[in-house]
Amino acid sequence: MFTLKEWWKRTFDAEPYSGWDGKVLCVTGNTSTTLKTNITQGFLACYTFTLVTSGSATLMYNGRHLSLANGDLYIYSPGMEVAIIDISHDYQSICLMVDEFTTLESPATHDMVSLAFMPLVRLSTPILKLTNAQVVTIEARLREMIAYQLSDNVYKDKLLRMLYAVFLVDLQNLMENSITERQVSPRIEEIFIEFNRLLPQHFINHRDIAFYADRLCITPDYLSRVVKRVSGRTVGDYINQMLLMEACHLLRASSMSIAQIADRLRFSESAAFSRFFARLKGITPNRYRKQ
Repeated sequence: MFTLKEWWKRTFDAEPYSGWDGKVLCVTGNTSTTLKTNITQGFLACYTFTLVTSGSATLMYNGRHLSLANGDLYIYSPGMEVAIIDISHDYQSICLMVDEFTTLESPATHDMVSLAFMPLVRLSTPILKLTNAQVVTIEARLREMIAYQLSDNVYKDKLLRMLYAVFLVDLQNLMENSITERQVSPRIEEIFIEFNRLLPQHFINHRDIAFYADRLCITPDYLSRVVKRVSGRTVGDYINQMLLMEACHLLRASSMSIAQIADRLRFSESAAFSRFFARLKGITPNRYRKQ
């Protein structure tokens, strides 16, 4: 997957501001700049929070259609494939993007990762429908971050990380007020969140449920039941989806051969990789690359 800095350079061919460290970025967007993101179609190793302030858009997100409208907060999780398939001429947004490892390495790692993954646990889609008052709160926080980016404050990188933590607390408060009935227990949420935190780090070398269950100090059967209850999907589905996303990224963004990609993803041979890709994507790796 692309790091935030790699993705920004590939998409816009310039740094957003002088001295940017590539960890946290908050920017406004419009129809033109948003359509440019189709160059990479996601595969981004960062968390993204997009507040729609005007207009509408339709996305293809991880194989399904999502509709965004004014007042929606759209939450992107690392590695998902996404493309803009329709967008209004008056579309405007504010987008906060934070490098995945910046979140994981934060002193407040546990709370921040939990908050970032909360939409996966609580929501059927990665979209929050905000009230007018909630839009005002979230927009103010995002514009504060933009102001610091444009300032000459020598500590602005640290301040942006602090404001990201505050933003996530605001988001948690918003979700607690918006969702009246807890779907699963805190312990089940915790296990699901920790599984999602481990998966991007280990999915290439470890495709067995037992590995993740052992890291979480639970049985494989219990992990399977937790993931199924929260998401309706299996642990194997999640591992295969991560492998597919990484394969798509390498096919689109690198010059590696099919055999090299198969080896990179620890398939026994390129034929096995091609069968896996075609089964999940409905198209061969070569055809996907040509398209």
